[in-house]
Amino acid sequence: MGTVGVVFCGVGGHGVLTAAEVLAAAALGAGLDVKKSEVHGMAQRGGSVTSHVRFGGAVRSPLVPLGTAAALVGTVESEAVRYRPYLAEGGLVITPEDGLRKLVANRRVVNTALLGVLSTHLDVPEDAWLAAIRLCVPRGTEDMNIEAFETGRRWARGDA
Repeated sequence: MGTVGVVFCGVGGHGVLTAAEVLAAAALGAGLDVKKSEVHGMAQRGGSVTSHVRFGGAVRSPLVPLGTAAALVGTVESEAVRYRPYLAEGGLVITPEDGLRKLVANRRVVNTALLGVLSTHLDVPEDAWLAAIRLCVPRGTEDMNIEAFETGRRWARGDA
């Protein structure tokens, strides 16, 4: 397997870092080599937050080179536009503005719904995703996050 890069972007408080951590844990749980990097300078004040996740057979660097990301996951549309240069030609852009936000009961788990969409495009088993969600989300929110993840998967398949 080659190296797959995913860039997460958004603003502080929107779950960018948690979403990246879930993907990293899911890929690791699937037996893949994983590297992750994050920038969250002014995150507590609603500033820009990014995280790069790369996984595959052997990953040398956590940073996704410009123009190579298989997917760009933006919790805010404007940040997805800003980080679009990281996306490979034919890569996938996932944002909640595409209608997904309306399907998620609790806005705090929109990031996990975005992961549900992402999961339908990556070669990481669903059970690895579910285990990673249980591991990475705040205690007591596991069921709500898994429901959001499943909503994202249904939405991506056109079943929502």
